[in-house]
Amino acid sequence: MSTYVITVPGTFLRDVDDAARSKLARRLASHHTDLSEAEDVELLTVHEGGTFSARLEIEAADRATAEAQAVRLLADALEELGFSEKDAPLGPPAVTGLEGEF
Repeated sequence: MSTYVITVPGTFLRDVDDAARSKLARRLASHHTDLSEAEDVELLTVHEGGTFSARLEIEAADRATAEAQAVRLLADALEELGFSEKDAPLGPPAVTGLEGEF
């Protein structure tokens, strides 16, 4: 198993306030550990215009599994905050870090 840092981009198509951003970051925090912290990686970045990116650490056997898990975790967290897939569509995930067995 390896630990992958997966970056998932998206766009908020409706307003997201600071409280919602904070809740989202807290919800995702369990997937932000020593690997990304050592690299000083921001867990959630939101830009003007509503674009955002989330970085999650996923332990998985392969890249495809890690990417799918990251998208699922982010989509579930957004849904818990009331953001449907139409309110915050996600883009394709990308591996932006890797640690572990190769």
